[in-house]
Amino acid sequence: MISPEPSYLPRFDPAMPAEARVFNRFSGGKDNFAPDRALAELALEIAPEIMVLIRELRKFTDRAVRFLVEAGVQQFIDVGGGIPAPHSLHEVVRPIAPDAKVACVDIDPVVVTHGRALAEVHDSVRYVQADARDPDQMLDHPELVQLIDLDRPVAILMQSLLAVITEDDLATTMVRRTVDRLPSGCGYLLISHPIGDVRPEITAALADLFQDQGVIKSKRRGNARSRKEVERFMDGLQPVPPGMVPLPDWRPGPGEPTVDTTGFWVIGGIGRKP
Repeated sequence: MISPEPSYLPRFDPAMPAEARVFNRFSGGKDNFAPDRALAELALEIAPEIMVLIRELRKFTDRAVRFLVEAGVQQFIDVGGGIPAPHSLHEVVRPIAPDAKVACVDIDPVVVTHGRALAEVHDSVRYVQADARDPDQMLDHPELVQLIDLDRPVAILMQSLLAVITEDDLATTMVRRTVDRLPSGCGYLLISHPIGDVRPEITAALADLFQDQGVIKSKRRGNARSRKEVERFMDGLQPVPPGMVPLPDWRPGPGEPTVDTTGFWVIGGIGRKP
């Protein structure tokens, strides 16, 4: 039996856009509402390249998961991965590692409701409603513990999650406490994050839009973090070469089409806990 959700978790409100549902719209999913679609269209007017970024994020995830599986990881915790849509993490993992386990953690009740319907079909996939800002509560959640053993090789993925946690102290503490729970030598953290020092006018306009629409509810800031600020989240971890780089530059496969990353404003990478 699923226990009642904690009272601090957000409630479903279809009249307001939500980050997970907006991203679902970008990803080609159908689990979104008119306010989400309207916000997605406004964002595309500011930055039409968002669809290219989404495509490259998918390709980055493919390459990263393959690396992690080859490194011995059979457990994945996808934090803030959003509503199940084409190319969700469990769909990426299963063809590479059929026996792998995937725990998807999200604070949004819509994400968890849709995901739990999926999890009834896939025993190796579990959706957990928890707040990533409290890593111990998240990682000790009974439903996650039933699936994931944090004493064995595991990868925690934070795909764009930290961008919506605008308070630097909170985001840094959250990452440090999460890393503390990883097993030494075989625990990995994957981060992808927009940066504000490549096309600052675009990322600043998007930050304003998502803050004005109430999607980002954290402390208001004028732009995305800089590359150096994002790289600091990996402090104390051993970077997997080539480190934190524009997504298309992270271990592109042989014959993969070359992407000009001069103006590419999302970076990603993996760190291993020593």
